[in-house]
Order: sequence, then structure tokens, then C-alpha cells
Amino acid sequence: MSRALIWLRRDLRLDDLPALQLALRRGEAPIFVYVHAPQEEAPWSPGRASLAWLDRSLRALQADLRGRGSDLLIAQGPTLPTLLQLAQQAEVDSVYWQRRYEPAVIARDAIVKRELRAAGLQAESVKGAVLFEPWEVQTGQGGPYKVFTPFWRNAQTRLKDVVATTAPEALPAPPDVLAAGSLAINALGLIPVPRWDGDFWERFEPGAQGALRALDAFVDGAAEGYLSQRDLPERAGTSRLSAHLHFGEISPAQILTTLRSITWSAAAQADVDGFVRELGWREFSQHLLYHFPHTTDENLNPQFVAFPWQDDPRALVAWQQGRTGVPIVDAGMRELWHTGWMHNRVRMLVASFLTKHLRHHWLHGARWFWDTLVDADLANNTQGWQWTAGTGADAAPYFRIFNPATQAERFDPNGSYVRQWLPELACLPDKALYAPWEHADLLRRLAPDYPQRPIVDLREGRESALAAYQGLPKRD
Repeated sequence: MSRALIWLRRDLRLDDLPALQLALRRGEAPIFVYVHAPQEEAPWSPGRASLAWLDRSLRALQADLRGRGSDLLIAQGPTLPTLLQLAQQAEVDSVYWQRRYEPAVIARDAIVKRELRAAGLQAESVKGAVLFEPWEVQTGQGGPYKVFTPFWRNAQTRLKDVVATTAPEALPAPPDVLAAGSLAINALGLIPVPRWDGDFWERFEPGAQGALRALDAFVDGAAEGYLSQRDLPERAGTSRLSAHLHFGEISPAQILTTLRSITWSAAAQADVDGFVRELGWREFSQHLLYHFPHTTDENLNPQFVAFPWQDDPRALVAWQQGRTGVPIVDAGMRELWHTGWMHNRVRMLVASFLTKHLRHHWLHGARWFWDTLVDADLANNTQGWQWTAGTGADAAPYFRIFNPATQAERFDPNGSYVRQWLPELACLPDKALYAPWEHADLLRRLAPDYPQRPIVDLREGRESALAAYQGLPKRD
């Protein structure tokens, strides 16, 4: 029986794994290998929180494979010579992998494919962790979309063709020569030192089984009522599948297949459709990254090249540490630091505050999120920050500036979220919780350790941002 290397990257599962299905259709025995080469993804090599998740995800996949009679082989890069050596040692005929759509990875993978083929191997890449390839959904003129609504209208017509597959319960063991040379996962140095990630795992369970359990919890809980609950950060009103999707522990097709298998009430179906639309935003982000790869570091909207961004290191550090004096912003940044995750509504608020009230370039925020989020995905991170900053595709206009105090009062009406992450404000009455600087006596007496005023006056920050925007040269 011929053999095929299954080169795994951000696809750490066995069900609905296109590269595995390709090998099985061709009658090839799959050999699973992970090659650790983060330097090849520069300048957006994985951040520290992502690496902490990766460690646990690799262990979960290795345990799953061993339970089926196979194993996950672990190697250190560089990738190309490693794959060539493994292929020679195991006398394989083929190397298969799922595509990724980040610019640096696309460039690396093109070289790998060319050189593997030059060595006489059958090297093929297949669809990655998307419902549709970025080039499959096109405008009427055959180009990429820059606006979500028409993109999703087109994409929805193709959803009926999405089908998830399952993996065999038994898989062949890798050749002894490869198993003997496989590294221990510990050798990759992914575990944080010191262990600052402990609180992450009270909320998340990395791995395919953890992803399926998270999906089940969403189906049984937050799916019904999703549209009314998803913006309330105190509640578990979202799926919390983002990190599982990023690491490929579950595929969008698996999620869609599960949701379709359930008979929902009319109201619940509207909620589910709203959630599937969020999967559509994820697709749109991948679409944009593929077609506009420069946007990882540059504005998609060239008008903002001349924008007068601020440079205030002290303000940036205060934002990072959750010490801005604006409770909803600080609560979000503290949640991020302690859990590696932040509620999506709060992500928009902290991003708006940084890029508009403080007028810092969105890349400062994107880089911080990249290092601290367990679900740090380059497409989603880039799209999210440019959307909020008003510099990207289908963006919220720059002159749309969230007032964090009124947003907190609207979406955290009982103050539960703010009090959870800012215990120093827990004793403040509701009337003083959202804009405590307006209740100086109470703040000084009940929360002396919290900043006594925000690092920027919200009205002045808004007016300054609007004035800077009005001063930009207009483009036709």
C-alpha cells in the first residue's frame, strides 16, 4: 500500500479533513505530521497565547490518533527539508495539506509544492478551513467583494453544497523509522514560562473533542436567543468557537452540518441564521486577506495614509493594562489578559477607544490582540481592526465613534461584566459605574486605587478624532 504524508498546520482534527479524505480515496496510508516552523510566518508569527493553545491542541490530536492506532509525528522546521527527509525515510508517494490564506504562508507553500514535485512527489493542497475558497465567490465582474452584504448574498446560494465528512475509527500506524525520530511536543517549547495561562483553561478545552463539546453547549444553550444575547458580555451568549475554528479543531462545514441536523422553531431558526451570518463574516475576512494581502499592515482605504495618528506610549500601555479610567474598556482588557479572550462587543469598544479617542494606529491594537488572544486569526484580526478603525472594507465610518460609557450602560445594564473584571469598582453604585469620573467623591472614597479620571476626556477625544478626519484630503 502506498503512503501519503498529511502535513498538518491549522487543521488539528480528523473529521472533515480534506487532505485525509484525498489520501483515503486514493488508497494511500496516511502519515500525520506537524512541522513547527513559526519563523516562516513572519512578520505575523504566532503570538504567545496562540502557542499556549497550540500545545494543548497538538496533545489532544496526538491522543486521538493514538486511540485510532496511528500517531502524530512532531518535527521542527524549516519545513521544506523536513518534509523531504520524512518523505524519503517513509518512501511516500504523496504529500497533502490544507491551504492557508495568509500572505507569508501562501508564498512558503508555493515553494514547498514546487520543490516537492521537483523531487518526484505528488504534492497537492486542498481547501482549507473555509466554506468556500476565496476565489469562488466573485462579483459580477469577476473580482473580489469589498462589501459584506453582496458577498454573503452570493455565498449563501452555495451553502446547500457544503457537506462535512467523518474520519475512520481505525488508521494505520506510521512507519517505525518516522515514529522513532518524532519529537516530544514538549520539545517545541510552547508552554509559557512562567505559567501565566492557567486561567485560560478554566474557560476553554483545546482540541477537536473540546470543540465539539463547545458546539453542543452552544446548540443546547445560547443558539436560541443568540440575536438578543450576543451583545451582552456578562452572558455566555456566543458560541466561543473562534479559537477552535482558528486551529482547525472544527471546520465551518461541521458546524453548519450540525445546525442543519436540528429542527428549530421559527424564532430559533432566525437566531441560527444570525449565527451562520457570523460564519459568513469569517469567510469574508478570509476573502479580503487573500485578495488584499497588503492589508495585514496597511490600510485598505488609501485615504488614511495621510491620517495624523497619535504616538503616546504611556496611553498605549494604559490601554493594554486596563488602566484607562474608562470601566468598560478596562474590563475588556483585563478579561483579555486573564482569559486570552474578549467578548466581541467589547472588542469593538476597546478598538474604537484606541483608534478614535486615543487616535492610535490600529496596528498597535492588532499586534496586542495577536499576542494575547487565543483565537488570534490574521484574517479576522485584520478585518476587525480595520473595520472598527474605519480604514478597511465595508468599514464602520471613521466618524462613527462609540461612547464607551453609554455603550456599557446599554450592554452591561446591571454592571455585572464591569464588576467581574474590575473588582476595585464593585462597591460603586450603578449610577457611578459607567462614568465614575462624573462622581468624583464616590470614586475617591470607594475606589481610590482606580484611575480617578480617564486618560482622555471622551468629548474632547471624539472632537479631536473628527477634526483629524475632516482634515484628510478627499478622494474621488
